[in-house]
Parts: sequence; C-alpha cells; structure tokens
Amino acid sequence: MKTARRNVLKAGLTAPFVVSAASASELLPTPPEVEGPFYPTIAQKDKDFDLTRVQGQQSTASGEVLEVHGKVVDQQGNPIEDASVDLWQANTYGRYRHPADTSEGKLDQAFQGWAIVPSASDGTFRFKTVKPGAYKVAKDWSRPPHIHFKVSKRGYREITTQMYFPDEPLNDIDRLLLRHNKEARRAMISTLVGNTAIPIYRYQVVLERV
Repeated sequence: MKTARRNVLKAGLTAPFVVSAASASELLPTPPEVEGPFYPTIAQKDKDFDLTRVQGQQSTASGEVLEVHGKVVDQQGNPIEDASVDLWQANTYGRYRHPADTSEGKLDQAFQGWAIVPSASDGTFRFKTVKPGAYKVAKDWSRPPHIHFKVSKRGYREITTQMYFPDEPLNDIDRLLLRHNKEARRAMISTLVGNTAIPIYRYQVVLERV
C-alpha cells in the first residue's frame, strides 16, 4: 500500500500547480492540491456534518474531537451560498475508509470519514470530526495531518485542495505543501480558535469565477 500511495503522490509532484494571480484588491483563489488515491468509493447514506458517529451505531470515533468552521467566498470576499463542500480524511490512525488503503493503521468502524455539506447563505459551513493521523508514504516521507476538500458551485471553478493544521512539524517537510509559495501555504493552513470546549479550526475557501 505504501508503494501505491507513493506512486500516486509522486505523479502529482510532476505537474506544477497553477493558481490564478489575484490583484491587490482580490483574494487569492484557494491553491489546488492533488486529490490523492483515496477519494471515497464506498456508498454510504451517512454523509452528514458529524464524522465522529456513523448512523445506526452507538460507538463514537477514536481520536481528538474537533470542529472545522469554514466559509466559501469569491475573490471579492462575498459569501457563496449553497456551494457543495465534499470532504474526506484519514482517521486518527492515519487510515482512510477506502478498500484500496491496506496500510497498517487501524480501521475505525465508528468513523464516518466522508461528508458532503452545503454552504449557508453567509457562505459558512461546519463539521465535527477527529484530527486525522499522519501516515507514511515513503521511507523518508510522512504526510502531515490534513483534510481533503472538493468544493464546487455552478459559475465557479471547482477546487480540490487539502486543509492542513497549524504548528505541525511535518508541514515544514511535506513535499506537497512545500511546492506552494508562502502565501499559498498560509491559505492552506487552518487557524486554531482559542478558549473553546473542543478545538475549532477556521478555514476559508476562495473560489474563482469561470
């Protein structure tokens, strides 16, 4: 499985990312990132905002519970309503709920792993999850904790990207994240909100008009 992960991610490293330049008065469009090999393929009815529980089960997912409070806006900062926010991630053990992921990480049956939520009239969205675990891609490369996003809305360019967590040592040596310039990296790393019962991370997605 490590070989499969390595091959897919290396393939992504061969093509440079292109982000449209923004004027001084515009926000930078969210930088794109590779989709990765584990986009969900298993049909599931439960794709709601709470990834810590699976419909019909009493148990809850293992790991550090957190919330992500996001917002989808255009380059002028205007909120985008009813954008489709498709997100997926590894569990706390660094394993995806995907048949192709046969890594050594434990499969958590109580972890939903995938959600599709709409943005509200003010562009906001939120979901509850656990912090994803890091996982090894190659002998000398481990991916930092991250959450995959695919955000779409008619009239805008669909974006596939990855949200990273602040103050993660693996961010500083991640081969995918380091392909981006400093401004783009800042846009891809969420912000931790202090003094809350559970950690809340803020993340903004900027879509470019077609």
